[in-house]
Amino acid sequence: MKTKFWITSLFLALCITGCQKEQKTTETQSMAIDRKAVVTRHNVQISQVDTLASLTVGNGAFAFTTDITGLQSFPDYYQNGIPLGTLSEWGWNAKPNDADYRFEETLKDYDQNGRKVSYSTQIKTPQHAKEAVDFFRSNPHRVHLGNLGFELTKKDGSAVQPEDLTDIDQTLDLWTGILTSSFAVEGILVEVKTASDQNSDAIAVTVNSELINSGQLKIRLRFASPTAAWSDYGTQWENPEHYTSSIAAQDDTSALIERQLDSLNYKVALNWKGTAKVSEKEDHYFLVEPTGNQIALTCTFADSEPKGKNTTEAIFENSATAWKNYWMNGGMVDFSGSTDPRADELERRVVLSQYLTKAQTAGAMPPQETGLTYNSWYGKPHLEMHWWHGVHYALWGRPQYLENTLNWYETAFEKAKALAGRQGFKGARWQKMTDPYGDEGPSSVGAFLIWQQPHFITFAELLYRADASNTTLNKYKERVFATADFMASFPDYDDKNDRYVLGPPVIPAQERFEKTETYNPAYELAYWNWALKTASEWKKRLGEAVPEQWTEVLEKLSALPVQEDYYLATESATDSYTNPEFLTDHPSVFGTFGMLPETSLLDKGTMRNTFDKVWDVWTWEDTWGWDFPMTAMTAARLGMPEKAIDALFMDVQTNTYLKNGHNYQEERLTLYMPGNGGLLTAVALMCAGWDGAETKNPGFPKDGSWKVKWEGLEPFF
Repeated sequence: MKTKFWITSLFLALCITGCQKEQKTTETQSMAIDRKAVVTRHNVQISQVDTLASLTVGNGAFAFTTDITGLQSFPDYYQNGIPLGTLSEWGWNAKPNDADYRFEETLKDYDQNGRKVSYSTQIKTPQHAKEAVDFFRSNPHRVHLGNLGFELTKKDGSAVQPEDLTDIDQTLDLWTGILTSSFAVEGILVEVKTASDQNSDAIAVTVNSELINSGQLKIRLRFASPTAAWSDYGTQWENPEHYTSSIAAQDDTSALIERQLDSLNYKVALNWKGTAKVSEKEDHYFLVEPTGNQIALTCTFADSEPKGKNTTEAIFENSATAWKNYWMNGGMVDFSGSTDPRADELERRVVLSQYLTKAQTAGAMPPQETGLTYNSWYGKPHLEMHWWHGVHYALWGRPQYLENTLNWYETAFEKAKALAGRQGFKGARWQKMTDPYGDEGPSSVGAFLIWQQPHFITFAELLYRADASNTTLNKYKERVFATADFMASFPDYDDKNDRYVLGPPVIPAQERFEKTETYNPAYELAYWNWALKTASEWKKRLGEAVPEQWTEVLEKLSALPVQEDYYLATESATDSYTNPEFLTDHPSVFGTFGMLPETSLLDKGTMRNTFDKVWDVWTWEDTWGWDFPMTAMTAARLGMPEKAIDALFMDVQTNTYLKNGHNYQEERLTLYMPGNGGLLTAVALMCAGWDGAETKNPGFPKDGSWKVKWEGLEPFF
């Protein structure tokens, strides 16, 4: 009887559990976000010439930015807005070292606790050393691969200018990555469709217009010379005589153009459907002249012989499939139904930031700050910015894009170890300003930054959370441990106070402090604490002993610097909140509890006082795009969701998000990808929270003004 009763009870329990599971599944499905609706309601639509509204198609390792014509027809006109770039990860050129510059010429010794440590800095004298600095800063430099645009003429033969275009209608379909553009010249309509292949560095374009048949519309492929300057907008048309661009092969439906720079040789393959011919109009300037009223053209850039022939149909299909897959997987947020008037704009910024980061910063190496649109800092990546470029991918359920970039750290590993060894430290010291090969770029600021050092441990830990396996541990352990070895050997022991000190020389993330006088920046101290503990945990997961030096540094690391009831930016700056210069740039003290979780060094009450102090006295007009997401993250962790939203919408120029979703900074930085990545990181944390967070959607006000739906996000540390 008891057995029968037990079986009956078990049956009922299983039925109830099954019903509950089915009910839960049904509820989840009924609450599922209509992802296509969210994405497409923020499709970018342009109806007039706007040099800050350039639109990009790309695959993460290659990007092609267009003007209002759907191609790159007016590069000079757009160069002071969002420039019309064609950039890739492989397209790097280096000038010959004819003057026999040696990297050792860039080194200068600085005193660190009584010993000399060499740093690669921007030396002014002697002249040859100064030139060596300039050479190694600018070489290699990223190259604009080619300008593909229309050559448009009026009936009288004069060139069409942007102001001559009428009936403008341009839409970027975010769901498919396909750009459609239409405009009229003297009443004659031109219809254009553009997309980027997602598996190769290729563009597809179809054009329909009577202007083709009249000879008023041709397609131009023009090559600018790399400037090798801090910035490069792809508009330096004067090419040195030793640069060559030539038609290497041609038949009825294709042409192959070969380009030779200093160290870079690459090919551009043109393939078309219909009748057309390719001719060289002048040096580095080629014309595709179709007949009839339409042409379908692909343009493939490659650093080796292009394989096969791309077709426009295949590229358009590939783009639509890949982008749909991107949007259907990973995270999504939906703020529809919110009564806060800022909700729709936040959703727009989030959707467009997801598009831009995937199109421009999802390749195989850390991105530059201006993505694949145009060069800043010679096109070189900055490793301290990789946090803002990469962390959001893991939080948005797309860790593979972060993982893609970590292989580059293996490329740079030996040089990072050599840098640490040159300076007398253990392990690997990760470079700040670098290049595809892991070489260090001389910099009076960058050489002294240290907040990029723990980033690799952050990335590895995020990937371990995505795949908590021995495979992950073994893949990254060598670099994790070498990173920690440097971190344990870098601080100096202060025997008087029995503690370890960071710096001098050191420059914090807030780059406002004199390197030879600065020590114990708050954010870096907290980051050292968290990263060494995390590396120690990796040792334990693998059954290995934690090095004694790691433990000693952790136990005796200096406390966070406190004055009155708030944290100082650095222990050496007791005037952190009275010196006007120290109230500008990044308020990186917020990184102490925002970018980072609560550490054993932190007192949340003091951090709350610090937040209020910084909020009130900071010169917010002199900040950068990721400062606002960082502030929002700190506010959210401190239980101040209203401040988190206010931070994301602070009315400051560097917090501007353009029609195309780009985070605008200033005239020399009209786009800033760390701002977009930062926004995504902050919103993920505000929705999904962090380890130990107990409040649902902790970064959003609970007054009913925000209706927050999300799926596919991961909590942060």
